[in-house]
Amino acid sequence: MTTTPSALLTDLYQLTMLQTYFAEGMQETAVFDLFARRLPPTRNFLLAAGLHQALEYLENLRFTAEELDWLMNCGRFDSRFVNFLAEFRFTGAVHALPEGTVFFANEPILRITAPLPQAQLVESRLINLIHFQTLIASKAARCVLAAPGKLLVDFGMRRAHGAEAALLAARAAYLAGFGGTATVLAGMRFGIPLFGTMAHSLIQAHDREEDAFEHFAAVQPDNVVLLIDTYDTEAAARKLIALAPRLQARGIAIKGVRIDSGDLADHARQVRRILDAGGLRQATIFGSGDLDEYRLRELLASGTPIDGFGVGTRLDASTDAPILELVYKLQEYAGKPRRKRSEGKATWPGRKQVYRQTTADGAFTADWLSLETHPQPGEPLLQPVMRNGRRLLAQESLDAIRRRAETQLAALPPALRDHQTPASHPVHIAPELRELATQLDSERH
Repeated sequence: MTTTPSALLTDLYQLTMLQTYFAEGMQETAVFDLFARRLPPTRNFLLAAGLHQALEYLENLRFTAEELDWLMNCGRFDSRFVNFLAEFRFTGAVHALPEGTVFFANEPILRITAPLPQAQLVESRLINLIHFQTLIASKAARCVLAAPGKLLVDFGMRRAHGAEAALLAARAAYLAGFGGTATVLAGMRFGIPLFGTMAHSLIQAHDREEDAFEHFAAVQPDNVVLLIDTYDTEAAARKLIALAPRLQARGIAIKGVRIDSGDLADHARQVRRILDAGGLRQATIFGSGDLDEYRLRELLASGTPIDGFGVGTRLDASTDAPILELVYKLQEYAGKPRRKRSEGKATWPGRKQVYRQTTADGAFTADWLSLETHPQPGEPLLQPVMRNGRRLLAQESLDAIRRRAETQLAALPPALRDHQTPASHPVHIAPELRELATQLDSERH
């Protein structure tokens, strides 16, 4: 999947800064960190996602002839600078958290080490790619924790903010533990299992509801999951009891029903009784309609007999926390550590590593943010993934990322797993890092 429609998909100030660097000959090595400054009030943790698309972007970054012509004629840039862009390639190194890794505020998700113009230009698109998938994966992970053992399906394409968002939301939700998606292109591009039933329009287009059910079953004999809330949910369930023997005579079994409106808990209980009494105990109940982790937990805590859920708008738009405060900041240039000191936005300088400490059974206890030259006890989380502009490893499979995410979520302490109670994970700042920051603060600028 190509996720780089144009090198000009960036902010103007990236190019104006590049022209300044070019004019001044500022080409020495820079180190930038991409991290979350703070977590949203409704998030106890975040789940890293989007690394594959970020590396793909870096590998393929080019200015086309058409883009260069436009830059030459837009009146902002001189010909020498545009000629410099014609040869522009990313030749740097990347360290990153593997996708599916849990992380917290101030911990680098991605570290770019490259000549200053290269490291600068990629800021906007890297944040764009990492932010969105991390946002959705983190929301999806909360749904997975709220509904353990239940089938969860991404239903959010139609409410996603654009085509790329719809596709990448399906990927992010799947790596976080969802069972599949309704977005067909995600099945082709990423191998994500596809799920889908029918819309109310199919029912409405027929004069008799039971005819719609029978016709759909005949066309989709291996996927007979029928939407039963177009008119009267319980009456439709009873119609299925009458229809089941006719379908069974043709070798077709009713796999399940879907309820998309009304009081899901009440409807599910009544429908379950009707199906069981009518001999359709094997038929599952699938619920959808404005669901999120809060509603999932509420439904399951009350014992609602629903086997799976379609989670759409509130997932793909992450409605309770629609943005993350991800930033990309310079931490070293020309061999010297750099520190931003803006009020409320100060950064920790230098090349850093994150070390995670755990109990004997793998549960998280604390993280340490430290200079790379001063290791701390625990597992180092940032891994080298690119050198000289090329990946160091083959693309990781989504299933491998899913397994990592599952392990990471299982290692969260109970307080962090609870999406209803704010909790924080200790992220300690190593003494040497604090000393470096103090030293830089004492310098005059």
